[in-house]
Amino acid sequence: MPDDDRDWVLEAAAGVPGVHGAYHLVDPATGNRLSIAFFEDEAAAAAARQAIVKRAEEIGWHDEPHPAPASETIYEVMRHA
Repeated sequence: MPDDDRDWVLEAAAGVPGVHGAYHLVDPATGNRLSIAFFEDEAAAAAARQAIVKRAEEIGWHDEPHPAPASETIYEVMRHA
């Protein structure tokens, strides 16, 4: 995750049913960053993505260049407590 302010992403995702949590993490030693989100299912993930795109348009996020995430990987939760 790039190091610019993207709290609006978490806020947009938090309002979507089926989103169980979203976090931006940073390794204080290296500055490496990672975003993690938990969704009920693929439909909730798609709805969260749509909410984020809508919020980006509302705030004019794409009016200025911003670094894109380096990659995206989707995992399925096998077990949880």
